[in-house]
Amino acid sequence: MLLLVVYALSASLPLTAGALVGVRWRVPQPLLAAALAFAAGALIASVAFELFEPSYRDGGPVRAGLLFAAGALVFTTADYFLDRYVSGTTAGWALLAGVTLDGIPENTALGVSLSGSGSVALLVAVFVSNFPEALAGARTMQDRGRSARSVVALWVGATVLLAAAVVLGRLVFAGASSEALAYPLAFAAGAVLASVVATLAPEAFGKGGPLVALGSAAGFLTGFLLGG
Repeated sequence: MLLLVVYALSASLPLTAGALVGVRWRVPQPLLAAALAFAAGALIASVAFELFEPSYRDGGPVRAGLLFAAGALVFTTADYFLDRYVSGTTAGWALLAGVTLDGIPENTALGVSLSGSGSVALLVAVFVSNFPEALAGARTMQDRGRSARSVVALWVGATVLLAAAVVLGRLVFAGASSEALAYPLAFAAGAVLASVVATLAPEAFGKGGPLVALGSAAGFLTGFLLGG
């Protein structure tokens, strides 16, 4: 239970921490880009070695591949409708909803991993992605006219939601066999990879240019070493 609490708080509290920093400090764009790029690389390593590899090993190539594709499709579809119907709102809901949409599969996968020994690599990747995203999102919301208090309150709500996703992932799959765990892991892998390609990587490149590739390489290496 203690490990579950540690993972849930470590994965979700960076959203609140990022929002608190974002409403008080305008972070230099190159620094923010580097953090986002590092997170993208770390998440890619986690997808490959912490999520999809065990699902492929325990569930087989066909079922793991189908669930991986399903996860990517679900995220892409949800992201499409989010962009179409929520983006452009002056209240900044699009930014908050986008981060929440990214975080649900990531945090649920963290909870699923706790049915084993837990994935430290994925935890670090989620931590380093949530903080800069919340920081940038909170600053943009404030620039669009929201008060600092209301911005932080919104991100606290997202923190609670994503902490609940970790707990749900753990409780739903408590005691599940490795074969059964292969399916949610493969689905989460597809969703997380789609979120990296659709959100984190483009945002990092847009803020930092081609040099962010070095940050992504560093993130990938870190995620790989932690997962080893």
